[in-house]
Amino acid sequence: MTAIPDDARVAVIGAGFGGLCMAVALRDAGCTSFVVFEKAGEVGGIWRDNTYPGCGCDVPSHLYSYSFEKYRSRNVRFPGQPQILDYLRGVADKYGLRGHLRTSTEIVAAEYAQETASWTLTTAAGERMVFDVVISAVGQLHRPHVPVIAGQDSFAGRAFHTTGWDHGLELTGKDVAVIGTGSSAAQLLPIVAERARHVDVYQRTPNWVIPKPKAEFGQVTRWALGRVPALHDVVRAGTYLAADLALSPVISRGWSFRPARWAALAHLRRQVPQAELRRRLVPDYPIGCKRIVIDNGFYPSLTRPNVDLVTDGIERITPSGLRTGTGEQRRADVIVYATGFRATEFLVPMKVVGRGGRSLDDQWSDGADAYYGMAVPGFPNFFLVHGPNTILGHNSNVFMIECQVRYIMKCLSLLPGAVEVTEAAMAGYDRWLARRMRRTVWSAGCLSWYKTPTGRVTNPWPAATMRYWWLTSRNPRPAFTRRAPG
Repeated sequence: MTAIPDDARVAVIGAGFGGLCMAVALRDAGCTSFVVFEKAGEVGGIWRDNTYPGCGCDVPSHLYSYSFEKYRSRNVRFPGQPQILDYLRGVADKYGLRGHLRTSTEIVAAEYAQETASWTLTTAAGERMVFDVVISAVGQLHRPHVPVIAGQDSFAGRAFHTTGWDHGLELTGKDVAVIGTGSSAAQLLPIVAERARHVDVYQRTPNWVIPKPKAEFGQVTRWALGRVPALHDVVRAGTYLAADLALSPVISRGWSFRPARWAALAHLRRQVPQAELRRRLVPDYPIGCKRIVIDNGFYPSLTRPNVDLVTDGIERITPSGLRTGTGEQRRADVIVYATGFRATEFLVPMKVVGRGGRSLDDQWSDGADAYYGMAVPGFPNFFLVHGPNTILGHNSNVFMIECQVRYIMKCLSLLPGAVEVTEAAMAGYDRWLARRMRRTVWSAGCLSWYKTPTGRVTNPWPAATMRYWWLTSRNPRPAFTRRAPG
């Protein structure tokens, strides 16, 4: 267990997977003076905010769970959003985190005082509080992206982003426009198509889609997991190794790059018999350049007689629907923006001012950047969980979070004082990161939420997770300085 001063005043911002993991680590280290701030009324992060029909995770939950609170269902391999949210609520209860939690409290600013090596946080209500350490665990997928489309304010029907799903809206007999074809669109389309009179799916660029294993374990596996509990750990380890050894090479055009492409094309041929529809669903960029969709229901839904795939682009939204780039007017009673998140805008709208008055917004004007995704020169005692270049499309983000939490705890063992990553360490990491990025499919030029408008890749980790584990298992002392206050 990492030892840190038990009187260290620590603020954790965000109560999703990252914030709760950080809180458990602080509690286990004997720290009693930490507070977890959450802008919403309950824990859960993206699993609280996303309640659209069909919402779930495409990582098996034996792996998409904490190592200290492992998933143990012998029936369900891929639980849906309600089950994942219940899991996180259970962690908050079991590990005594409720007493440290301040819900409905949004942090809008953080300012560092060099004289006292402390941070002052300001809430949306104007309250100011002082802490020795600030750990942002707001993640990358918490700000919905709604594209600006001409005429959208004139629409007479209901329009909402997937994060604001209107569960009181009855879709039966209605014409629905779904804008986007990523993971959320793929998950919700089968259910919406069953209820609605007609669905138009507006596609800007197609996604690579690979098959998803069955949501429930087979009868033999259920029997074995029930009789031999240790097999749960085998499933977890096997799932992790399979993802790291087979899916990770896809992003660097390694041995599994072509087999993954073949599997995606075979999945498309098997599920979409119409040749013309298939043609419009084949991406013109390398597999992995955009996040791969893992799904079995999206393609069959597109073949339904009441569903149309629209690829002409959207010219404008009218009071009664959408007008395409060819001038065709298509009717809609409901518009669903399945358009993802503003993932490259880390920490926005929170204002962070570090040593010497430097602004994190200015420092990140060309794209967010942090040492191993966790620390930024000029911002002592300020850390990030799930920061830049730490998200995954090929393994469990919870594994990455636990690596980060362990590393941050090692950094906190250097307290008291001002603990800051050096410019030299940051420059060395940036050089390594740039070399790795050049080897990935993300350099192919496709549009994705991984990239800033200038093309800089700020979100995903460009290597196997084993590499990240090794890098973050090392002693942080060589990369960090420790200064006394003043």
